[in-house]
Amino acid sequence: MADALKELFNKKFYQNLAVEFNKADTNFHPEKFVKDVTNNLDELSLNGRMRNTSIVLKKHLSADYKKALDVMYNVIPKTQGGYTNLIFPDFVGLYGHDDFSTSMEALKHFTKYGSSEFAIREFLKRDFSKTIKVMNKWAEDKNHHVRRLASEGSRARLPWSFKLDEVIKNPQLTSSILEKLNADDELYVKKSVANHLNDISKDNSEWMLQFLKGWDKKNSHTAWIIKHACRTLIKKGDTDSLALFDFEKNTKVKIWKFNLNKSKLKIGDSLQLEFDIVSEKSTSQKLVIDFAVHYIKKSGELSPKVFKLKELDLQAKQTVHIVKKHRFENFTTRQHYAGTHVVEILVNGKSLCQQSFELLI
Repeated sequence: MADALKELFNKKFYQNLAVEFNKADTNFHPEKFVKDVTNNLDELSLNGRMRNTSIVLKKHLSADYKKALDVMYNVIPKTQGGYTNLIFPDFVGLYGHDDFSTSMEALKHFTKYGSSEFAIREFLKRDFSKTIKVMNKWAEDKNHHVRRLASEGSRARLPWSFKLDEVIKNPQLTSSILEKLNADDELYVKKSVANHLNDISKDNSEWMLQFLKGWDKKNSHTAWIIKHACRTLIKKGDTDSLALFDFEKNTKVKIWKFNLNKSKLKIGDSLQLEFDIVSEKSTSQKLVIDFAVHYIKKSGELSPKVFKLKELDLQAKQTVHIVKKHRFENFTTRQHYAGTHVVEILVNGKSLCQQSFELLI
């Protein structure tokens, strides 16, 4: 994904960007900017290209921080949107620490056109208490992009960013933000709140589960957040998280006729899993059924990845037939390696059976 995103920062993008900056500031020289910003472009990573853009913009804009921001305010509505708009908050995160209030307003504005989630962490790193107070206000904003920033920017383990050790040590620090957003009706916000809580569950699962007990599961938006927040714990078969959703703690089931359609396959092929799940209990059982693929890493070790399969209420003595296809493809986020892999069936987090197969590269 990073490789694909970095290609968005290409010469054509910078040429279009330079035109807009020149319209907003006649002292801005488009040709000089493009020459500077594309120098050694091929050697730069995604984050390198974004940071290089901020550094070069600093050279070509007014040395007065507020005047430079005024130009950016005029330019950002004219951009194509998307990931490349992160250059605007990145500039603030790099150069705005001597004018806190102006920078907070800028990040609040820029996040509506992309996201300020990475830039706000630069302020959290320097003055957590002062910054989190602003983010608590953002959690009540009318704009859902701003509300989402309050949650996403304060996540303990935001991907592609540094960890917030304060939140890992004390998740109570962001609890007021999460409380304000726990019934938000915007999916963009709900996903962020769930991911924020899922981050917490990796370090403070007992705290998180106790925190969620006070939330109203009758509210459909809140219930959605709680369920997605607990996904890692549920996959692990954590009994306390299973109990939040009335999943059976003491399952009495067995797997029959577990079959894989291929013992050997190559990239591009699909592996079909097929089995019966059989109740051995005289009452119904609420189940979450997953499967894990134990992939071979470059080192040769196996690494499991859990995938959702099905949720069901298995009635007394009932048998349910389940079929699932899983395609093997290389992605930027996952590269496959040849060798013996394992596929495993999990019911409420418990491993009930597994089989191996060969992946040919």
